[in-house]
Amino acid sequence: MKKETIGYIGPGIMGRPMIENLHNADYPLVVYARREEVRAALEADGFSTVSTPAAVAEKTRVIFSCVGDSSDVESILLGKNGVVKTAAPDSIVIDMSTISPQATREIARKLTAKNIHMLDAPVSGGEQGAIDGSLSIMIGGKKEIVEKIQPLFEILGKNIIHVGDHGAGQIAKACNQVLVAQTITAVAEALALAEAAGADPGKVRQALLGGFAYSKILEVHGQRMLDKQYQPGFKTSLHAKDMRIVMETAESLKLDLQGARLATEHLEQLIQQGDGELDSSSIRKCITSSP
Repeated sequence: MKKETIGYIGPGIMGRPMIENLHNADYPLVVYARREEVRAALEADGFSTVSTPAAVAEKTRVIFSCVGDSSDVESILLGKNGVVKTAAPDSIVIDMSTISPQATREIARKLTAKNIHMLDAPVSGGEQGAIDGSLSIMIGGKKEIVEKIQPLFEILGKNIIHVGDHGAGQIAKACNQVLVAQTITAVAEALALAEAAGADPGKVRQALLGGFAYSKILEVHGQRMLDKQYQPGFKTSLHAKDMRIVMETAESLKLDLQGARLATEHLEQLIQQGDGELDSSSIRKCITSSP
């Protein structure tokens, strides 16, 4: 029996491999990309594309989105040519972008008023996790809607957790970024300390990998730091955007996250010095000897 056609908005670094995995699972797709050259590349590979998010909603009842920030999500879902304009009642929107929890709740409220269901389902695992279909997916929204989409989530990820109601997925992603940014900073500081003290930082890293200090970030990002190879990966500019969401959320809750603030300052420093397109492991460049 032919599977349901799926809509996808945002075939970027993360979105394109997710589209490929859905296609490989025999789901027909209708895709919207903002840039004409991206649409042309998709069409050359045999995918059906349309010129607006509204046209995606016109042709599908399950629509994924993965775009840059809160304003992008608001535009594609609620804007002039947005999904809300043409979506049929009981359509389901699954937003896999990383955006503000508060914005997510407001978007979900407006979609619900139009009888459109929404899940916030940000991911962790990077481009390779998207390619491998091994993403960690953190979901906010109604349980019964999550259960309907579960077979699709299982194509895209391995660790699929329904965290709570609307916005809870985005809160989980903010927590993820707090840990990642601070762990990258900790690895950078450890390797800087080893180097300044005259120890071989590569051998120090190797020793740490065998003990309680092991982390995937020490393994992957630590090697990038040793090699001074900062091709993304995950761009500093995007990580900084995520950490701004963290800090805004913490401020609204009257929380003083000092470690997260330091990591955010490092990311902002990299952007100011023109390194926003580098992988966020380039935080190592911010850890230098005291004057």
